Amino acid sequence: MEKTILDFISNFQNPIFDKIAMAFNYMGKAGIVFIIIGLFFFIKKDTRQLGIHILLSLIFCLLLGNLLLKPIFARIRPYDLYNVDIIVKELKDYSFPSGHTFSAFATAFTVNKYMKKFGKFMFVFAIIMGITRLYLYVHFPTDVLGGIILGYICYKLADILMDKYINKKLKHKLC
Repeated sequence: MEKTILDFISNFQNPIFDKIAMAFNYMGKAGIVFIIIGLFFFIKKDTRQLGIHILLSLIFCLLLGNLLLKPIFARIRPYDLYNVDIIVKELKDYSFPSGHTFSAFATAFTVNKYMKKFGKFMFVFAIIMGITRLYLYVHFPTDVLGGIILGYICYKLADILMDKYINKKLKHKLC
């Protein structure tokens, strides 16, 4: 079933979509665009709480996604399993869950809590990020679904940490 979905999406390959997918691949590498977003909000005093929340969410993504789940599941990438040529550099880590996707959704859920309009944009960005992972044949659909779920879990863990410990200290310092 997953291969059928990947093959269906690959039918839409064309030079324009290739460039878009490669751009999203580059932006999501090592979560760099999401780290930059978190740092941008952290720098400004009035959005520091949001910046900290994003960065905490991304730390949870790193710990739970990259360091825990990927090695536990050790899922081979679809391009390796089905011997498919891809247009991006081959990845060295495992497939499940999608790191690009969990970083994108953790950021989107977090931004949405604080800024609804920008949050909607971030959700669109995160959805496109997930779709490009399938388009590039570097993840299975369940990797992307797992990334969405893990992104939410990491957002919620950071949310709990923010509410219990950090928000009180921030409000005291900002006042």
